[in-house]
Amino acid sequence: MSEGSPENFNPQLYTSGTSVDASAVPVYNRLVDFKAGTTELVPSLAESWEVSEDGKVYTFHLRKGVKFQSNKYFKPSRDFNADDVIFSFMRQKDPHHPYHNISSGNYSNFESLEFGQLITAIDKPDEYTVRFTLAHPEAPFVADLAWYFASILSAEYADAMLKAGTPERVDMDPIGTGPFKLAQYQKDSRILFTAFPEYWQGKAHIDRLIFSITPDASVRYAKLEKNECQVMPFPNPADLPRMKENNAINLMSKAGLNTGFLAFNTQKAPLDNVKVRQALAMAINKPAIIEAVFHGTGTAAKNLLPPGV
Repeated sequence: MSEGSPENFNPQLYTSGTSVDASAVPVYNRLVDFKAGTTELVPSLAESWEVSEDGKVYTFHLRKGVKFQSNKYFKPSRDFNADDVIFSFMRQKDPHHPYHNISSGNYSNFESLEFGQLITAIDKPDEYTVRFTLAHPEAPFVADLAWYFASILSAEYADAMLKAGTPERVDMDPIGTGPFKLAQYQKDSRILFTAFPEYWQGKAHIDRLIFSITPDASVRYAKLEKNECQVMPFPNPADLPRMKENNAINLMSKAGLNTGFLAFNTQKAPLDNVKVRQALAMAINKPAIIEAVFHGTGTAAKNLLPPGV
């Protein structure tokens, strides 16, 4: 089950959980990925890479034989290659790129990492090699490429839809290299994915993946209890004790990579006074919030970095 409808199916443009869960994870791959449940990097569409001695040039060697999905609007004529990587990043970087302003053109993750200024050039020494040149050394650069906004789209599909006069279809009817292809989407109702037989890591073990869009956490749990669905995210904290008592349910939990905080505008009085800010910070009863809102499932933050980092 899903907790909401995606804004669209391009994780470059929309980074909410409902959007990336329905696009980046089933439909797309990235050059590198995080090993599930960890921050450990593993090769994906890039088999290997090296960094220049000055830390400013990253060369990625791409996986060969990777197939793109198809749909009723497009059938690929070639495998994944360097052109797809260059398209996927230059769309976000170059304001004059024909796709930059399609579907709102808001690339919040790309811009928050200042990739526009960091990446000075992207080129391809050959069809299966991509080279990123940076303005300065950036230690987390490869890890940043595992973020969902760095998903790789099909340049050939984009060209075809641009010529057809329907470029926004690239973002609403996605084509990627991932394990599932989008088969049907009914807004606020369900999303149907089918296994991509030519997936480079082998066909998925399930033929159909259905997201039943159910915003209410208690309703999601009721469907789970009736076996109307098999997986649900984000349970209502109040339901956790009952879920733990149900032997038919495998309740899994892991510390999230999120930190909630109250931000002060230090440019305006009285918040320009550090003593006032300290007083407000000390006045917040964190244990009471954790108990009342999260039913004991949260932890008090020590700094802006979440515990898992």
